[in-house]
Amino acid sequence: MPPRINIPPVTRVLLVGLVAQSALSAAIRYRQWSETAGIVIPYLTLVPQLSLVYPWTFLTTTLVESNIFTLAIACFTLYQGGRYLERAWSSADLAKFLVIVSLVPNVLTFATMVFFFTLTRNESWTLSTIAGTIPLQIAFLVAFSQLVPAHTVTLFRGVVSLRVMRTPILYTGLVAVLGLTPLLSPAAVWQAMYGFLASWTYLRFYKTVFPDLDASQPTSLRGDASETFAFAEFFPAPAKPVVAALANQVFDVLVAVRLCTPFSAADVSAARGDALPRRSAGGGAGGAPGGARAEAERRRAIALRALDQRLNAATSAAAKQAPQPAAQTAGPPVATQPQTTQAAMTAEGQMLGETKFEPESDSSKN
Repeated sequence: MPPRINIPPVTRVLLVGLVAQSALSAAIRYRQWSETAGIVIPYLTLVPQLSLVYPWTFLTTTLVESNIFTLAIACFTLYQGGRYLERAWSSADLAKFLVIVSLVPNVLTFATMVFFFTLTRNESWTLSTIAGTIPLQIAFLVAFSQLVPAHTVTLFRGVVSLRVMRTPILYTGLVAVLGLTPLLSPAAVWQAMYGFLASWTYLRFYKTVFPDLDASQPTSLRGDASETFAFAEFFPAPAKPVVAALANQVFDVLVAVRLCTPFSAADVSAARGDALPRRSAGGGAGGAPGGARAEAERRRAIALRALDQRLNAATSAAAKQAPQPAAQTAGPPVATQPQTTQAAMTAEGQMLGETKFEPESDSSKN
């Protein structure tokens, strides 16, 4: 039996769109290739000077890679990251997250390129192509940093040990270096930075988390007020005080213009997993261990375990019901075929509620 590859629906659509659009882009560039002129596809990728009449490119350009090297990396990262996040969250939450971290960085990068064109009057800024899965890749790293902040990645048999919280900054630096090569466009650096900021802002302040139905608090919690997911935690220890002070100033400005809402004491307690007051069965208030996030994680783990057991049971049942290969290829002798057929029909009748079939004899017809 061939191995079954289980890909969640949103991740499957993401991979199909990436491969299809990248192949279409490669075919168009191959057909229009010229030694003297650069090729841009303004109706598929985002080109600031040409794509305003194609507004869908602000979203579709994220799933277009320009070479086989970046396409292979994109397929691997989207498959692994999308499958993990879709199972940890839900298909709807992942789809919303993908739309936000695709659209916002592309719009901000578009505005940045236009801004530099206004300053320099150099058309290379507005003719640069804004494309690629870089915003999605760095957004996945930020999401992993939220889910497993204390996890450590070990590479080269323990030679390199790296915390997950450090990966977004390192990825941004790597993109900045590759942006100087033909592998990535100059806009890739801005996509990485804006993707980092957009994904962290959404997860920090806006994403709806799994509610604690037993707690005496609102039915929906938004954001992640935990200290481990603070913006300064992504940076090395010497830079944390400076980054924290700057981030606090920016946050105060966003609160003043009502783009962000300060976290309440209940939100901070829930993020830390502190004991929250709950109403007991007798009507009094009693303390219960664990907060909303801890309870949500516990219920999610139970649901995933139950789903895994069901999948294993279904797989085992399908394997048992699979027909076994026959020991001989030749059929039974002609003389034994009626008895074999009748025995099979009798067994089938027993399975269908003890029904029985008896053929009429020749004497009854007369």
